[in-house]
Amino acid sequence: MKLIFAVLMLSALMGANAKEATAQQAAASPAAAELPVPKIGEIMVLQQMRHIKLWFAGRGGHWSLADYEIDQLTDGFDDVNQVLGGDTVEKAVGGAIAAIEKAVKAKDRAAFATAFDNLTAGCNNCHHSLDHAFIVIRRPTSLPYSDQLFAPQK
Repeated sequence: MKLIFAVLMLSALMGANAKEATAQQAAASPAAAELPVPKIGEIMVLQQMRHIKLWFAGRGGHWSLADYEIDQLTDGFDDVNQVLGGDTVEKAVGGAIAAIEKAVKAKDRAAFATAFDNLTAGCNNCHHSLDHAFIVIRRPTSLPYSDQLFAPQK
């Protein structure tokens, strides 16, 4: 598990460093002002991280963190739509995201769990529709982020 976490974080950091270098180049050269769109795999590494964090935030009743992770997931799904075009992502997870937002606002753990499972199913359905059925997402079973608190602070 620690190896998987290390690989995910390294991938995310490499992507962030590449974006930073590209941004610096763009600032130095007006002709390079257009930033390249990240590849779908890079976006999905971040989406998986957000999915994990959302689960543990909601399960722990840390509703402000869950709300933040929903926003991050939504931004990531916007990036996926930019790469894929069309409304593939909206069809797959739009309803589940709305249900998770509603559960978080209501601070309803049972509704959150149901909506999270629907989100996860939507992710897997999307993977199937894009011929990536070999990528199967599920509820996380362990927390790879030992440096972050997922319980609300008083």
